[in-house]
Amino acid sequence: MMWNVAAGRRRLLVLATAMVLSPAVFAHGPTRQKVVESVEINAPADKVWALVGDYAGWQKWHPAIEASTADKANEAGSVRRLTIKGGKFLEEEIEAYDAAAMTLKYRIKSGDALPVTNYSSTIKVSSVGAKSLVEWRGAFYRGFPNNNPPPEQSDEAAVAAVTGVYKAGLGQLKAIAEK
Repeated sequence: MMWNVAAGRRRLLVLATAMVLSPAVFAHGPTRQKVVESVEINAPADKVWALVGDYAGWQKWHPAIEASTADKANEAGSVRRLTIKGGKFLEEEIEAYDAAAMTLKYRIKSGDALPVTNYSSTIKVSSVGAKSLVEWRGAFYRGFPNNNPPPEQSDEAAVAAVTGVYKAGLGQLKAIAEK
């Protein structure tokens, strides 16, 4: 019986020492963040998809985009470069494009316009009678990959930035498509 008590005390001492000497053991890096925004638009889905599905033409409806080019139009693998108002940029690549399902999946390859890493996104247009529903969803990690990020590269900053991009874009898309 004494041996078990002594062994238990030794284990407890080792655990306590590890907790005191190695707080990094309990720390973890960033977690995947997600944003989903949607808008109902009083316009047929085909009209809305004509705007959203034009991979190189998002500057026609997104207020933050100054210019856009794509090397292979709407094909999977097409890389577009978005010039953001104010001089920043994003380089993105189509992962999947399905005109029949009105769905576009893409990911950010590089850029300095958002405080995120490993960003992937899907934008989908659905018909709701004579109206449309546009859903834009993204998943990403904050810009700072280690613990204790600076405020401008935190989870909160990343979520706020992506939410702002989605809301601004969907609001302007609605305004243009409903004209």
